Amino acid sequence: MARRPTIKDIARQAGVSESAVSFALNDRPGVSKDTRARIRRVAEELGWQPNSAARALSGEHSGAVGLVLARPAHTLGVESFFLQLVSGIQEVLAAGRIALLFQVVEDLDAECAVYRRWWAERRVDGVVVVDPRTDDPRPALLAQLGLPAVTVGETGPPGESGRPGESGRPGETGPCSAPPAPLAPPTLSAVLADDAGAMAEVLDHLYGLGHRRIAHVAGLPGLAHTERRIRSLHAEAERLGLGPGQVRSVPTDYSDAEGAAATRRILAEPQPPTAIVYDNDVMAVAGAAVAAELGIPVPGRLSIVAWDDSALCRVTHPRLTALVRDTAGFGRLAAEELLAVLAGSPPRSRESERPRLEPRESTAPPPAAY
Repeated sequence: MARRPTIKDIARQAGVSESAVSFALNDRPGVSKDTRARIRRVAEELGWQPNSAARALSGEHSGAVGLVLARPAHTLGVESFFLQLVSGIQEVLAAGRIALLFQVVEDLDAECAVYRRWWAERRVDGVVVVDPRTDDPRPALLAQLGLPAVTVGETGPPGESGRPGESGRPGETGPCSAPPAPLAPPTLSAVLADDAGAMAEVLDHLYGLGHRRIAHVAGLPGLAHTERRIRSLHAEAERLGLGPGQVRSVPTDYSDAEGAAATRRILAEPQPPTAIVYDNDVMAVAGAAVAAELGIPVPGRLSIVAWDDSALCRVTHPRLTALVRDTAGFGRLAAEELLAVLAGSPPRSRESERPRLEPRESTAPPPAAY
């Protein structure tokens, strides 16, 4: 196995002392301009890189940021949203030669445990937090640890003091427990998406086509954006004069299997909806497949809308009406904001570009008999 070059190797090849190498590589006075340039040239030729663990222990930055996903692992391989989000984050970090430490865990407690471990080991300088909860313990935990963070989406109120985020039972302790002393809700930087406005646009589109029975195959319950979409759906339905029985939401885990199962149950009802809105592209494609299996033409008897546009929506027949947004740009915005926080900027919220609805062949007026 090849040995990593050391400061001693650089000193030997450059013909200087090890202390001179240290001064040159750390931008400290004590060496001339020409000597500094020669040392850096030799370091580059040898492929030398600073030891991130040693830098962290000395109080310097680790040169890495973290991202933890508390999602069922089987749902990640087919969902394009996180792949595009990570690609945007990585694009910004790579330009600054900053590593992305990525981990998938089973639940929120495991995610909080990762944050505690990363903080104790000085593994990351900050984290990007995804999937904000309606009652989210992570802001309080990150504030307690002093770990800089940016949330992708708007968080709900943090758990009460001494309460873990998932169980909500007073007095329990665990990885997500808040500090023992009461504190004000911590403020984190955030990049936001207008989920409510996007859902209103979808419902207005379907209502304008004549649909009066609309189902929403939603994502995981408890996620802040899921709840915002559901609230917006019902608020917009009420504004349009649709009753509770005409519009409803069904939670799933975002997978194609649950999306298909939910579609099958919905379409078996005595008065099935004439339109279904799916919270991601994978479930929308699975729902279209179920409709085809049941002999229900799309859009002849059933209109379908996908929340996130992707290649799947554009190659399915008929092509699926979908909400189009720059998900990679969303990731770039999150990474830029985290780097700003690490540079000392105060917490703030930044709005991403609002998704726009792209009508395609999967939505049309319902038949008069329905």
